Amino acid sequence: MFDHIGFAVSDYPRSKAFYEKALAPLGYAMTLELPDAGCGFGKEGRASFWIGGQGKAPAPFHLAFTVPDRKAVDAFHKAAMAAGGRDNGPPGLRAQYAPNYYAAFVLDPDGLNIEAVCYTPEQS
Repeated sequence: MFDHIGFAVSDYPRSKAFYEKALAPLGYAMTLELPDAGCGFGKEGRASFWIGGQGKAPAPFHLAFTVPDRKAVDAFHKAAMAAGGRDNGPPGLRAQYAPNYYAAFVLDPDGLNIEAVCYTPEQS
């Protein structure tokens, strides 16, 4: 449905550093940085997630990245916490949303709720 999403951040260098580390376990890397505009993260050279350096925090919102398995959810949470994120829900099953809904939630430097989620049953 969406091609890309972008939003302003209050401290561009801090947010850029956070997302570079937090999204790495999901296979996302910074693919493009535009002077005075911000940077985009994505896979295979295509940016689908953008942050801007406008210097103002966005209105609160929630963004969830689909990941292939529960290990990726765990790795995202660990990397985001190490990058300075705040825990907003550790990795775990949340069956109230859907069967096999395994997710983790972190608050980014601006307090935005960023999630990694997979629907794959646990592998034995």
